[in-house]
Amino acid sequence: MPKVVVIKCDSYEHSKVLDSLKRGIDLLGGIPALFKPGEKILIKPNILAGDNPDKNVTTNPVVLAGLADLLLGNDYLLSYGDSPGFGSLKRAAERSGIKRVFDERSIEASDFESIENVSFQKGVILKNIPLAKGVTSSDAIISVSKMKAHGFTRITGAVKNQFGCLPGLIKGEFHVKMPDIIDFSKVLHDINSLVKPRLFIMDGIIAMEGNGPRGGNSIKMNILLISTDPIALDMVFCKLIDLNPEFVPTLRSPIDEDQMIYSYDDIEITGDKIDDLINSKFNVTRKKFERFASAGSFPTFLKNLISPKPVIDYNTCKNCGKCVLQCPTDPKSLNWEDDGDFPYPVYDYKSCIRCYCCQEMCPHNSITIKTPLLGKLIRR
Repeated sequence: MPKVVVIKCDSYEHSKVLDSLKRGIDLLGGIPALFKPGEKILIKPNILAGDNPDKNVTTNPVVLAGLADLLLGNDYLLSYGDSPGFGSLKRAAERSGIKRVFDERSIEASDFESIENVSFQKGVILKNIPLAKGVTSSDAIISVSKMKAHGFTRITGAVKNQFGCLPGLIKGEFHVKMPDIIDFSKVLHDINSLVKPRLFIMDGIIAMEGNGPRGGNSIKMNILLISTDPIALDMVFCKLIDLNPEFVPTLRSPIDEDQMIYSYDDIEITGDKIDDLINSKFNVTRKKFERFASAGSFPTFLKNLISPKPVIDYNTCKNCGKCVLQCPTDPKSLNWEDDGDFPYPVYDYKSCIRCYCCQEMCPHNSITIKTPLLGKLIRR
């Protein structure tokens, strides 16, 4: 039975975070039970973008500092790394305050630019996975995710954090190849099955609700979640925000998509009392996901009339172009018009694959996901 430790922690004060992490990991048997002396351990945070820690887009640096302090002095070879949505790891880690934390502890960034293709015949969809060399060169991984809402997968947590093990633009290529949300979720399962992080920690002291994973609002949840099982951890995340886990595609079986991997009865929840920490008002999409690309019986024009789509609020758009850079289709489904009369990016919904990379990376919260009126009527 997988175990998830729920630890109440109401601030990012270093001593509180350190004590909370230690208590939680000890309930799983302690660090020596998880890692062997001399192992190369990669700390894998969520560094989606180089945003200030106060925006709660990335794993908070204090959580990473506390984890590093628990690991130091145990004869481990430590490194850290992630593949940001755009730009270099160094710049994103620097701007988010994460680089400073690791620099102070003489922990170096790993190589998340070089690619190593790894054969994985057990994969449900992927038989060959291009991983960052920093991942393949490590003996063990600690995945430190951030508790956030997500427009595409409903939540982004322990399972989705390993998508950052793919370097750079390769992530965009996978969105093009796997526009269907179920297939994309199976890709995430394949990646997790291959890299097999030894320990999963979720920073939910201050989470992000609403238009996540970058443009949402901060909300105090006062929680650290710790487990050796990412599915079980994300299930508990759902419980804490009163979200039906059946709405989260990454929690379904990659073999039989109609089946959930776990029920709550399958999971041992320990640590602090969870009932006192549930927030049923957490702003997250509370409806079943839609399979845009798989609806082959519908013509494209009808899909566009019923499927949720990204929409730009031109009143707040700064025309920075980051959404255009993130669009993975070729030619781009989001671009400036050829005549140049309209100064903002415009969608071509006929070619848009609904990956929501544009919404995910918009730094100004100007892109939201909206369901057309016909789609709302059909759903009702």
